[in-house]
Amino acid sequence: MAVAAGGLISLPGWANGWARGSMPANGALLTTAQNELLAEFVEVIIPETKTPGAKSLGIHQFVERMVTDCYEPAAQESFKKGVGIVEEMAQISYGKPFVSCQPTQRNELVTKLSTSADGGQKGFYSLVKGLTIRGYMSSEYVMTNLTHYEFAPARYLGCVPVVSKAVSEKK
Repeated sequence: MAVAAGGLISLPGWANGWARGSMPANGALLTTAQNELLAEFVEVIIPETKTPGAKSLGIHQFVERMVTDCYEPAAQESFKKGVGIVEEMAQISYGKPFVSCQPTQRNELVTKLSTSADGGQKGFYSLVKGLTIRGYMSSEYVMTNLTHYEFAPARYLGCVPVVSKAVSEKK
């Protein structure tokens, strides 16, 4: 019981050290160049406006971490192949890497992927889009500034009459 109590006492201090930058990079699925491509790809899905976009919130890291940690090896290979397909499509269509394309060119490439008849391309797009939306909506910025998430719902109002108005009127 003493070990359990000690663990519970030290847990908050241990968990406070977690941040986007402190996540270990071991077992990374993508190379640095592929990671940059993924960052630009998720930025096309949720671009920066008055609010930060997916890239500035590090959603590409979330997407890669989810695929690496939560998906089967076949899905991981499909994901990695999908990143390669995006790069290949950019080279064929515009003669330059995806990260060097103009925003309109990137949008066209992402639209091609989303409407593709190829199941692998459409599957890659669907996977990345779903994880991007999930990561963005559960990011600290969105939860605290846009959805006004409260860890403990409701309010404690200590000075409220215990008897309701209907009961007090009958008396």
